[in-house]
Amino acid sequence: MEKYIIKGGRRLEGEVTISGAKNAVVAIIPAVILADGPCVLENIPQISDVSITLRMLYEMGAEVTRLGKGTYRIDATRIKDPVVPYELARHIRASYYFLGTLLGKYGRARVSMPGGCYLGDRPIDQHLKAFSSLGASCVLENGMIDICADRLIGSQIYFDKITVGATINAMLAAVKATGLTVIENAAREPHIVDLANFLNSMGADIMGAGTDVIKIRGVRSLKGTSYAIIPDQIEAGTYMAAAAATRGNVLIKNVIPKHLESITAKLAKIGVNVEEFDDSVRVSVDGPLVKTSIKTMPHPGFPTDMQPQMSTLLCLANGTSIVTEEIFNNRFRYVDELRRMGADISVEGRVAVIVGVGRLSGAPVTAPDLRAGAALVIAGLAANGVTEIDDIYHIERGYENLEEKLRGLGADIVKKNVPGVSVRKAVL
Repeated sequence: MEKYIIKGGRRLEGEVTISGAKNAVVAIIPAVILADGPCVLENIPQISDVSITLRMLYEMGAEVTRLGKGTYRIDATRIKDPVVPYELARHIRASYYFLGTLLGKYGRARVSMPGGCYLGDRPIDQHLKAFSSLGASCVLENGMIDICADRLIGSQIYFDKITVGATINAMLAAVKATGLTVIENAAREPHIVDLANFLNSMGADIMGAGTDVIKIRGVRSLKGTSYAIIPDQIEAGTYMAAAAATRGNVLIKNVIPKHLESITAKLAKIGVNVEEFDDSVRVSVDGPLVKTSIKTMPHPGFPTDMQPQMSTLLCLANGTSIVTEEIFNNRFRYVDELRRMGADISVEGRVAVIVGVGRLSGAPVTAPDLRAGAALVIAGLAANGVTEIDDIYHIERGYENLEEKLRGLGADIVKKNVPGVSVRKAVL
């Protein structure tokens, strides 16, 4: 297996370029199935979740060709059996997007219950509600989800709570349904808009993405297209937090500043300088970091995927900060690891109380999930001494060339193979 070894205490300085958005690409790659011709996707990040998703398509019969760095040509027209390979699907949460695409294209789908990071209860009842509203029947048995429909009919879909995954699956299933589908209480995240733009470039008729009401008028066919994935707002936010934690000065390129507004606002309250440009932001610190309160919310609120990284930064701030997690009920699993490094954090239910300690100390820690792992990397960069992070396969699910990008900013970080059970990977 592999681990990161970080010698902390170095200021991050220089420039870093952000990769394509993980949360967008893991929905857009399955959406290629809906096209009646090949698609070319650009700005695809080289991360393990992407490798697994591409492998799923390949094993189902699609032609997947790498045209260059971050660019793939995918021809899914030869897929005949709408069953996603079990061993691959159970490892990543985004495998459930194949339900919507296969249902929309073939009228049936069979996918295992999704895997991914354990962040507490993440039911798929709202996904199944959307499919049922469109006329599909759904069966859960032996860890598999089977859905089928003789014909998908546009319908009114109201989600009981805001859910990104179910919003995306409803869009994927409805895009070729007969008639009009109206999705109410829809998620508004940037990757929802990116998926809608991709589908519209194929000939779909989707309006309202980015608002809480999305209207989809079904079309008979979708054509192949070329499309570039948006930059990853969470990767950008992670580097912003890392620059602040090390009191560095970093220009973060290939971003959409509007997507970062909630992150930028909290950093400013903490005492971080954020200068915005057309497609980049500069982050620097020239004064003390101070406490603040954070509550995660659906977009455009503060993103849950940035909560662990920001909590780590607050460990270095003066005063006592309160962080409330409103999205997932098990997102504080990294707290015990930060305590090993000297953090003063107490958790009660969904609320963490963080007393700033000014400085962390290097220690051996384990990444419990993707964003928690990124938070531990930030802690290691800012800490005195050496930090060793195990289970970094979690981190590599969502960050492209993390150690190389950080070394480019002056960090002392290496990836090392150590004896142990090999982590599962599926690289195309």
